[in-house]
Formats: sequence, C-alpha cells, structure tokens
Amino acid sequence: MAASVINLLRPDTDEESHEDSLDVRARRLSMRAASVDELETLRIAIKEQFPGRIALVSSFGSESAALLHLVAAVDRSTPVIFLETGKHFSQTLGYRNRLANLLGLTNVRDIRPAADALIERDSDGGLWRHDADACCTLRKVEPLQAALQGFDAWITGRKQFHGGQRLTLPVFEASGSHIKVNPIVGWSKEDVDAYDRRHRLPAHPLIAQGFPSIGCWPCTHPVADGEDQRTGRWRGAAKTECGIHAAP
Repeated sequence: MAASVINLLRPDTDEESHEDSLDVRARRLSMRAASVDELETLRIAIKEQFPGRIALVSSFGSESAALLHLVAAVDRSTPVIFLETGKHFSQTLGYRNRLANLLGLTNVRDIRPAADALIERDSDGGLWRHDADACCTLRKVEPLQAALQGFDAWITGRKQFHGGQRLTLPVFEASGSHIKVNPIVGWSKEDVDAYDRRHRLPAHPLIAQGFPSIGCWPCTHPVADGEDQRTGRWRGAAKTECGIHAAP
C-alpha cells in the first residue's frame, strides 16, 4: 500500500522547482535590500548575485538618468538594453547618445524588432493606429525577450509612485525565468529630481515641452498641469503598460 501511495504522488517538475527557487531567492534578496541603499542593492545584484548575467533595460526617458548614473557607478560595462523601436522621438535618440557618453557606458545595445516580423506584421509602419498592444509586442516585448536570453536578471527603473500595478513592486521579483531588480522602486518624483540636480545630470529635452513620461512618439502626448505623469501614454486608451513587464 505504501508503494502505491508513493506512485500516486506527482513529483515537482524541474520548471516548477526553478520558479519556486527564483521566487524564494527574490524574496530573500528583497529582505536584504531593505537594510541597504540603492547603490549597494545594485552592487549586490551586479557584482555578487549575477556577475556577467545581468543587464539594465533603459528607455532613456524622462527618469532614466539617475538609474543609469547609479549603474555606471557600480560597473560601466554593465550591458544596457535600449529597445530601438523605430518610433522614438529624435530627441530620445540624441539623449541616449549624450547620456551614454557622459556616463562612460561602454555596452549600450540598441535592440531592434526583427526585420522579417516588421515586414509580415507592420509593413506600412501603421500598426500602432489600430492595435497598440500588437505594436508594442512586435517592437518591444519580442525583441526584449530575445535580448534577455543569456541573462539571469535585469534591472528596471520602475517606481511605486507611478501607480497601477507598480504600487506593490518589491526590490527583487521573480518574473518567468529571470529575476527583475527594481533598485529605486521606493523613490518619489522629488527623489529622482533631487538626485539629477545633485549629480548635474541632463534632463530629457522633451520634459520642458510638457512630456513627463516619454515613449514612442505615436503613443506619447503632453500632460497638462495637475494630471498624472503617465496620462500622456496611450492617451484615451485603457492601455497603461507596453507589455514588457506583463506576467509571463
């Protein structure tokens, strides 16, 4: 009888065990991060936990300079993934080059959507007009998934004050086969601005034109005084995220 009971028990699969171990590891690292600052959090992630297996994903947007500066302070050769969607403002592309040079970043990677996928699914470049989710999937989600192969973790600049699903973000989180690191998750907008001023970091040129949150030009609009800073993204639509942070 005992042998029959053992045979009826389904052992955990390798995939389930891996996911469990990532979740446990992320929670332990988040507890450790609670007692250190963001620079030490990044040192733990880049140098100790995931050496050679971690990348920063940056939009080079309105709040990107501070995190890029922090990562450069730990290791300027950390891979920085920039999703070159082909739909960025020219100001964003210029800002990307300016910050990379200023901070001495030596491994910025411009990741583009697959050429054959563009031809097949967005040959006229107008997919965003009728299906913004599909456009983001083609130009951001799929290219990032490919770019992250070979990495165990990636760093994001998400912050709880952005609201929505970001309100409860931890510092470390398990996401599919990766761990995400959110070192400045607890920062406010005032914290970001103060850091930029203290280190004399240049602002994205579109901020002065009323763009507090900046993505691709077709889906980014100016924001009026008093509006939430992300209301300019996909204005008039229920969409609030591009999809790269959606649960796998």
